[in-house]
Amino acid sequence: MQYKELFIKLRQELDGFMLFFKQDIGSIRTSRATPSLVEDLQVEYFGTRYHIKELASLNVPEPRVLVIQPWDKNALEAISGAIQKSSIGLNPVVDGQVIRLTMPMLTEERRKEFIKLLKHKTEETRIKVRRGRDEVWDKIQKLAKDAEIREDDKFRGKEDLQKIVDEYNKRLEDLEKKKESELLN
Repeated sequence: MQYKELFIKLRQELDGFMLFFKQDIGSIRTSRATPSLVEDLQVEYFGTRYHIKELASLNVPEPRVLVIQPWDKNALEAISGAIQKSSIGLNPVVDGQVIRLTMPMLTEERRKEFIKLLKHKTEETRIKVRRGRDEVWDKIQKLAKDAEIREDDKFRGKEDLQKIVDEYNKRLEDLEKKKESELLN
């Protein structure tokens, strides 16, 4: 059946959306330290832009402390400056050969802002999932109209398509709930 190929492509596209969503919400700050907060920050180093993860190792020795250890000690200032200029709102402390970031406890107001941001990012991803579903459904209808598939295959395809969408929406919801609980604790 030709529409099965459409489902394979849709799943690949939806997997990409889920991966992006997971990385995107990973950058939402909680009270816990996580390398995803800073690993993709851009650092100007010797005239070239690098991500922090390309210049240093990132470790979490304690739940609220992130340690950044540059492979080249000359990168300490550049990394520290990039963190200060970023919008994450953390002050780096240069401690010898490493940079320490201590996560302050979030205020209730800040938690609500982050949850609102999380809901917005979740809804954006849901819209992408629905758009993917609609595109595949349009193609299935065209296949039926052009008599390339039978009418009952069209309706079976619609049911299978909805199952795929429901599966991805459930995964999206689970990721959202997990991040929300991290923000609330």
